[in-house]
Amino acid sequence: MKYTFVFNPDLCSSCSSCVIGCMDQNDFDPESGDLPFRKTFQNEIELADGSHYSAYISAACMHCVDAPCIDACPVGCLSKDPETGFTVYDNTNCIGCKSCAMACPFGAPRYRKSDGKMVKCDGCNERVKAGLKPACVKACSFGALQCVPEEEFLAEGSAKACNVLIDQLGLRRK
Repeated sequence: MKYTFVFNPDLCSSCSSCVIGCMDQNDFDPESGDLPFRKTFQNEIELADGSHYSAYISAACMHCVDAPCIDACPVGCLSKDPETGFTVYDNTNCIGCKSCAMACPFGAPRYRKSDGKMVKCDGCNERVKAGLKPACVKACSFGALQCVPEEEFLAEGSAKACNVLIDQLGLRRK
């Protein structure tokens, strides 16, 4: 079963629990310069009426369907897990050329100075295969971040898009 990460900005408070979960799962040491795979952002946006809106975002690897990082790696370190659909890596043969990072539109792969190799979020692939939630999802106490089966995501996404269109066209029955 393939999975998709779903982020609901309306439920996010930018508390960074997802970041802490990522750090804990992957044994990151921020004092040594290690940065977690997941990041949170808070942007204040001024609206047309002069009021302000705080937009919160939690972002990591998007696990693209046609992930450009896979084709960019000259030594084949990146691949798609056929079971989960996540873009995973085995950096055993990594030469640290940064081609994957340059190909990624989201900047997900990163160079790790400690060993000269590239690293990236793998969606907590082994956790998901074992029936567990990814660490970032488990740590999100507000439910803003979820990992759902692809079929569920597509069904919900289609329903949401359809409802928006119905509302915009004024076709909803009352």
